[in-house]
Amino acid sequence: MAKTFGVGIMGAGNISSAYLKLAPLFKGLEVRAVADIIPEAAKKRADEFGVAAQTPNELLKNSELDVIVNLTIPATHYSVSMDIVSAGKHAYSEKPFVLTLEEGMALKKAADDRSLKVGSAPDTFLGGAHQQAREIIDSGKLGKIMSGTTHVMSRGMEHWHPNPDFFFQVGAGPILDIGPYYVTDLIHLLGPVKRVSAFTNMARTEREVTAEGPYKGTRIKVGTPTTIHGVMEFHSGAIVTIGASWDVASHGHHNIELYGTDGSIYVPDPNFFGGDLVTTNIEGTKTPVTPWDHPFGVINQDAGGTNPRANYRTAGLADMMASIEGGYKARCGLDVALHAVDVMTSLLKAGESGQVLTLSTTCERPLALNAADARALLK
Repeated sequence: MAKTFGVGIMGAGNISSAYLKLAPLFKGLEVRAVADIIPEAAKKRADEFGVAAQTPNELLKNSELDVIVNLTIPATHYSVSMDIVSAGKHAYSEKPFVLTLEEGMALKKAADDRSLKVGSAPDTFLGGAHQQAREIIDSGKLGKIMSGTTHVMSRGMEHWHPNPDFFFQVGAGPILDIGPYYVTDLIHLLGPVKRVSAFTNMARTEREVTAEGPYKGTRIKVGTPTTIHGVMEFHSGAIVTIGASWDVASHGHHNIELYGTDGSIYVPDPNFFGGDLVTTNIEGTKTPVTPWDHPFGVINQDAGGTNPRANYRTAGLADMMASIEGGYKARCGLDVALHAVDVMTSLLKAGESGQVLTLSTTCERPLALNAADARALLK
């Protein structure tokens, strides 16, 4: 990437530190300012990383910025991204991209009218393990993938998050909060979804906060389903079930399992860039996959600690900006993010109506990111 793009960060919460730490790994990106509706939060984060602290309005008007990363709360993702595009800047959002299909379509029109790029996390599917899974599937070794399962289940956020109220309201829940990682990875591995059906419920109408902090002992009213069991039919012909719940004490399911006519593959947690891959042959014999040489699979976080990980958050932003000069479709681009939102919101609607819903959007399967392409994004 020949050009260096000025990057602004809108929202100085916890996730901003990951972007500020990892952006310097990538070519063509220079974070120049951080903004937040709480000036003290912006100043603290800016001082920590040696960038300018600004108000949201100042960030939007900053002529040194080409793209702004939207790290605000999901309820404001649409309005903030629209403000960014209206200010003439490219926008990249944390997940979920928007909360409704209508919001996504309006943002798409605004961006297209101004010839601007809009993209969204998650970018974890660009990680070494998930790209290796893609390579195995595309090689034909497993035959044609015809079915699968995916599970994202736990006992909820109130046990570890000090202020978990948001997670249990409309716009969040396990589908819209954690689901983007799983749905996006499946779109990357199998292509777009054709139709969905689901059943939903909630185990409790109130949850008690047990995590340490100022809200410990308080009770949260639940405003969205906390258990969703759905079925997704892909245009490829594959049928994949999804179990997403915050009402499960323990389970024994793998994160993602895909079943082909000649074998199966167990895909690691799409919340992370790395992880262990396992394949089986037609007889069911399991074989651990030797990790390939992919830069986004290299451990770069807590290497000597108890939880070593490969973490290359910002890869999606770097790829989106590189696509401007490269003339290709960004892997974490608007069409993929919009289709993922359509899948997730349709699962929730199907749970309410009991119907099988045909999706109104589609997208191209994101381009694979081989090792050479990944290295080209790094300094």
